[in-house]
Amino acid sequence: MRFKPKPLKDDVNFECKFCLDCCRGRFIYLTISDIANIMAHGHDPQDFVLMTAEGGKIRFFLAYREWDLGCIFHDPETGKCKIHSYNPLICKIYPFMVSHKPLGIEGEEPFEYKGENLWLYYDESCPGIGEGEKIIKKEDIAELGLKFQKESEKTDLDGLSRLLNGEYNGT
Repeated sequence: MRFKPKPLKDDVNFECKFCLDCCRGRFIYLTISDIANIMAHGHDPQDFVLMTAEGGKIRFFLAYREWDLGCIFHDPETGKCKIHSYNPLICKIYPFMVSHKPLGIEGEEPFEYKGENLWLYYDESCPGIGEGEKIIKKEDIAELGLKFQKESEKTDLDGLSRLLNGEYNGT
């Protein structure tokens, strides 16, 4: 299922319903920090990292199962993530999205955070929005979005090479 963005105007309750949609049919982008973290838990990057070239930049994403396009760390029987306690940053953000420009959706408005105007959205197709006791704060989503942007900017083939050669120091 594709992301159906709707403006996030207020803090919102969220509880994952394990519907499986966020773990299938999407690129789950990885930063070098994500790859290092998953490797630190005993996983070989040859088993979970794929690459694509987008806009002249190499991007890394989680491998997927061919039969259902599900993330290889997603258990299709339980709906649970096998690496949830150390999952990629982009997974921590979903079902939310942070943009540095408006998407042209009715009702969107900038959210000023750390001196930047950001546009926050949620996936209206996610059944966990508005459910449960956990409250997701706009500031927390903005912080994760900025962290993902910063880490993505430093993610490249050289960084992956340094990581695989044991030269990565986390920065």
